[in-house]
Amino acid sequence: MRVKDILKNTNRSFSFEFFPPKTDAGWEKLFLTISDLMPLKPSYVSVTYGAGGSTREHTHEMVIRIQRETDLTVVSHLTCVGSSKDEIKSILEKYTENGIENILALRGDPPEAQKSYIPAGDGFARAAELVSFIKKHFPHMGIGVAGFPEGHPDTPNRLKEIEYLKAKVDEGADYIVTQLFFDNRDFYDFCERCELAGIHVPILAGIMPITSLRGMIRIAELAAGAHLPARLLKSVYRAGNDEYVAKVGIHWATEQIRDLIDNDVRGVHFYTLNQSKATLKIYESLGVKDSVQLSA
Repeated sequence: MRVKDILKNTNRSFSFEFFPPKTDAGWEKLFLTISDLMPLKPSYVSVTYGAGGSTREHTHEMVIRIQRETDLTVVSHLTCVGSSKDEIKSILEKYTENGIENILALRGDPPEAQKSYIPAGDGFARAAELVSFIKKHFPHMGIGVAGFPEGHPDTPNRLKEIEYLKAKVDEGADYIVTQLFFDNRDFYDFCERCELAGIHVPILAGIMPITSLRGMIRIAELAAGAHLPARLLKSVYRAGNDEYVAKVGIHWATEQIRDLIDNDVRGVHFYTLNQSKATLKIYESLGVKDSVQLSA
């Protein structure tokens, strides 16, 4: 089922994001995580690409395995980075053959050695071009795109940033999934600016609970420009060790989601880091683990 259709038939979606492991042991651990989370009946799950498309083949393998071995709706990330139009077309043909009908269309991050994004030969310069290509050649596909409540690191002009986002929607994107954020005010401001720009597709809030001090530092490195509120930092530093840091992070994320639900968010997208514990604890704290048919 396309995510677009799921969103039409539910008041609120809950979805999980995973990344492809690098080892055989990692693959088995990941599928245990997916098994742990399946009883929560996620609306869908998504699978990432690494920077520069570095995990592309692993992503394809994982998406197809989830499609074959579970009853979950799966969304594959697909980036412009490192791929020509013919390569993108080949990937989408393979997905179609395997019954996969959902894509998160992204420009993608350049490889670490590359300072700025350079399109591949006969590739796409922007995600909007990728969305247009998918809609033209694979009209049955559902398409999501990324949004950045705290701003895109490559687009300091926030007016241009929303202009680029609207271009993706105008080309046919069905919904927006946001980058992670820790202050809901940034998300609400982003939604208001989307409304002002004439963007009316569902916007799903990206949430990642902090589970360790090292993890928080890593988030700050990867999510360039991530706003870590002082109140959150005080709590993390006061925690003393990772066991208590995780409790702080889970509590913070739970209160974020509680507030988002109170304000009628269309969906919450969990960046799981291939772990189930934090997500399960958040569900329990919200009181939805056993009482809500999440995909209904």
